Amino acid sequence: MLPLFTPRPTPVFTADFTSTTQWVAGRSWAYPDGGPVNPGDNKLDHLTADPAYSRSGTFRATLRPDGNWDTGLLTTEGSDEGFEVRTGDVLEARVRLPEEIGAWPAIWTWRDGGQEIDVFEYHPDNPDLLELSNHVREAHRYLRDPTVHPAAWLDLRVEFGRRSVVWWVNGLRVYSDGRGVGRGWHAYLIVNLSVCAGRHHPAPGPGLTEMSYEVSQLRVHRA
Repeated sequence: MLPLFTPRPTPVFTADFTSTTQWVAGRSWAYPDGGPVNPGDNKLDHLTADPAYSRSGTFRATLRPDGNWDTGLLTTEGSDEGFEVRTGDVLEARVRLPEEIGAWPAIWTWRDGGQEIDVFEYHPDNPDLLELSNHVREAHRYLRDPTVHPAAWLDLRVEFGRRSVVWWVNGLRVYSDGRGVGRGWHAYLIVNLSVCAGRHHPAPGPGLTEMSYEVSQLRVHRA
């Protein structure tokens, strides 16, 4: 892993999670019929537009009486501004990972049933592992790193390159997929906290009723 971090121009997008023109809360077409549930993807989510679950930048989930979890999700899809990342853009984010087993935080892209690039996914049952994925041209890396652990703060950076998507973690270049997104790619942003249903990662244990992770900064630069 090589250190590589160059100055970027003024961002074209700086996340203000309180903004109702930037972000739509509690629904996404990445979920069947726009939500609120998505059991086919092994999720216990029940999306909620309640601002307490996402608008502060702390994405929360709380147990419901029916066994699902009210969860926070924000997306630029359907918002007044309708911001999309494009080929060549660079996204930077600062996140605090969750501690609770069953938590499934992510920052990702989506449009028209696909166009998904996972800036990161994380599961505390694999405490030192980040999942970095390009589902546009199918490439992924399971990154194990001692700086990755429950409650850790991470600085993430992703370049959505035409020929290669490149990820940095805490200033280190950790993965270049050699696949890229192609020339005309564009997609909306999603930031959310899901809850695992137990198929691939453990579901929350008995007695757990709340979980969270935090995104303190998210911005996009354009060449």
